[in-house]
Amino acid sequence: MKKVIKLVTALCLAAIMVVAAVACGNNSSKEKVKLIDIELTQEDYAFAVKKGNAELVSDFNAFLAEIKANGKFDAIINKYFSGEGTKVGYEVSTGTVTNDETNFVVATNCPFDPFEYLGDDGKAYGVDIEIAAAYAESKNLKLVIKNIAFESILNDVSSGYSDMGMAGMTISDERLASNDFTDTYYKASQKIIVSADCTDFDECKSVADVETVLKSLTGKKIGFQTGTTGNWYVAGDEGWGYEGYSNVEAKPYDTAVTAVNDMLNGNIYAVVVDAAPAAAIVKAINK
Repeated sequence: MKKVIKLVTALCLAAIMVVAAVACGNNSSKEKVKLIDIELTQEDYAFAVKKGNAELVSDFNAFLAEIKANGKFDAIINKYFSGEGTKVGYEVSTGTVTNDETNFVVATNCPFDPFEYLGDDGKAYGVDIEIAAAYAESKNLKLVIKNIAFESILNDVSSGYSDMGMAGMTISDERLASNDFTDTYYKASQKIIVSADCTDFDECKSVADVETVLKSLTGKKIGFQTGTTGNWYVAGDEGWGYEGYSNVEAKPYDTAVTAVNDMLNGNIYAVVVDAAPAAAIVKAINK
């Protein structure tokens, strides 16, 4: 009897060890990328308006103040950052858009989760999208969403083809030269995504530490979404106040998601992108 008990016990222990090993292996395999949790920049997000359209800027600022006071703004933020509440999607225009007094035409760029992205149903979701929808509803206007290239948004708005650019957009002197902006609605920053097995930043505690590592790199490519702050941070831009990194190759992409996927394919070293979308990308890839 003792021998039987010992044999059963041994088999049980062996089974537990196998399950544990498999579980550990599965957890490890899920982690394909990781986020370096250090804010490299400090930025203000706002919505772009045609230069000189003071009436829309004033009206939208009043609307932002109202929804921040009555809790609607926090409710939208909590949907996309904390998973509280039901997310609502809106149709994306696929034809010619008429910018008239009955429409509120918004130019955006998907994917930039959680600010704007396309759901499985093809509709646009996100913080910016739901703010746009709430504003349109408050003015009895039809919301029209145009999903275009990020670097085309400001020109689209300044040319009068869209009423507002809403795409997680940072205010800068350079952008203020061509467009007006609403009040700030979100504080943002840039962060770095690297492959899960990259240890170069493991000892970093500050921005200075991260930048020391970046400046020490040779023969590396760093990706970013074209026309974003990440673009100027990596490539350098005097107007934005970023020196850039001449020791690496700056690699532009249409979206940050495309850049991260290319990193997973071994074609680039890292990706610099806004913190909130970076966290969403890492979470989705590591599922």
